[in-house]
Amino acid sequence: MSAAVKYTLGRIGLFVGVLAALWFVDMSMFLRLMLALISSAALSFFLLRGWRDEMAGEMAEASARRRAEKEQLRSALAGDDEPAGDDEAEQAAARREE
Repeated sequence: MSAAVKYTLGRIGLFVGVLAALWFVDMSMFLRLMLALISSAALSFFLLRGWRDEMAGEMAEASARRRAEKEQLRSALAGDDEPAGDDEAEQAAARREE
């Protein structure tokens, strides 16, 4: 499962859990929802740190891969024999094969 999916489901799960804990507290529904939203955001900062870091790593790898592929395509369209970012493109291709 993707790290982004795990993190998103974790955030939703925390929100639902906090809302369930506040369900029997005597207050308006709007206030209950706002407290659940704020509390789950604060809890996710600490409880979901690993998944957030994993998601950020995946996003950084995807960005680097796209950047290398873009440079390789620009070099190929310009007719260059040796693209400037050839090492990055080879590393990105090796990551894709894994």
